[in-house]
Amino acid sequence: MLRCRRVLILLTTAVALVVSSASAASAHRNDESYLYMDVGDSTLSGRVELPYPDIRTVFGLRLSGSVAEIRAEVEANLELLQQYAKEKSAIGAEGEFWALAFDGFELLDEEGVGVNGNGYVILPFTVAMPLDSVPQVVETVFAPFLDEIPGRNNIVLVSNDWKRGILEEEANELLIVDAERPGGEIDFGESNQWRNFRYSIDLGIDHIKTGPDHIFFILVLLLTSVLILTGSVWRPSPSFTYSLRRLVLVATMFTIAHSITFTLAGLDLIPLPPSKLVETLIALSIGAAALHNLRPVLGHREWALAFGFGLFHGMGFAGLVQELDIGRGTQLVSLLGRNVGIEIGQLVIIAIAFPGLFMLRQTRLYRPILVLSSLGLAALSFVWVVERVFEVDAGINDIILKVVYWPRSFWLAVIFTGLAAAVRQVAAERDALLPVGVPEGSDDAEVPSDDVAKHVSGA
Repeated sequence: MLRCRRVLILLTTAVALVVSSASAASAHRNDESYLYMDVGDSTLSGRVELPYPDIRTVFGLRLSGSVAEIRAEVEANLELLQQYAKEKSAIGAEGEFWALAFDGFELLDEEGVGVNGNGYVILPFTVAMPLDSVPQVVETVFAPFLDEIPGRNNIVLVSNDWKRGILEEEANELLIVDAERPGGEIDFGESNQWRNFRYSIDLGIDHIKTGPDHIFFILVLLLTSVLILTGSVWRPSPSFTYSLRRLVLVATMFTIAHSITFTLAGLDLIPLPPSKLVETLIALSIGAAALHNLRPVLGHREWALAFGFGLFHGMGFAGLVQELDIGRGTQLVSLLGRNVGIEIGQLVIIAIAFPGLFMLRQTRLYRPILVLSSLGLAALSFVWVVERVFEVDAGINDIILKVVYWPRSFWLAVIFTGLAAAVRQVAAERDALLPVGVPEGSDDAEVPSDDVAKHVSGA
């Protein structure tokens, strides 16, 4: 029983980490312009964000109506807005300012607004920096609308800086400017690999939370973790400990496999196959594992499936860091952090799905659940393969993401666990629990269903 409590404590801790990984919401006041910088080892880029009200005041644009109407108006005046942002923005060092190249635009919120509605036009840019590396201290000028509109101030921020552990920040203010002081020096600070590691963990967790293919691959392997194969028939596993050992083996092999390819590909030590091929093989992995549940040709060697396909899942994870402009040391820290985050995400999936499956395993409901879930996941795998091979969108992803979106998936798992406990209790009261199986090679007779509680408590 003590061992079970320790496992539950570990799983609870993992759930808490996932809950705490939510990112801060963006806060735009609509009377300030923003300059965000993305700092790499040798590259500097960013975006200028201009509020609708100020654009209306200075340029007389309408910026209202549907998204299509707003986009069309911005497109027609894009050169004007880009030239204005270029004239009012400067980044450099030691008295020399570098050229900014603006390209394209985005809208902060892809939604229509009223006549005086709020929003932001986003103008991405790159910096033509003549240095081999980004200096720690840069000089910045950012003066949109400061002269034209009294009382305005603007804010300069760093959005991404892996070396210092800043990722997708919306509140990391480094400089506030106004008409009297439209610029100043920015000290990016010393490198902070601990923050890099911590944020990378968050990104690894987020990737699992928003990656239904990885979630479903883990779930399809979970379905048989609470069973034991006797001959060619799945039976309920004899104990919590036995199921947990099988589950740990499968999860460990999956972890080892994706860590190998994730690290090697992320460090450019092995070539990363085309994304289309990797994503297709990841989709195939779900179907293969689901069909193995129905026809277990590998017996209890699901770990072999987990390891083999885990290599391809690792290549999918590797694409997260391969294109970043960061040094080898920073990349290693980021790889480690993301890998830890991915493991935490997997642990949480196990934590919220395993208890209900374990309680249901001795009921007559479990067989149809296993068959229908495996068939459904195999069908979903086929749809994903078609989508990824032919580059079409069947619209199924939007539906799935709404279901697995955190924390909705957590509460669905809680409801499932509660129902599973109730179903098991009713079956136990009616003496309808199925007998558990016995591992091959064991001299023990089949464990009677009345002794299951003893096995679980002894785990």
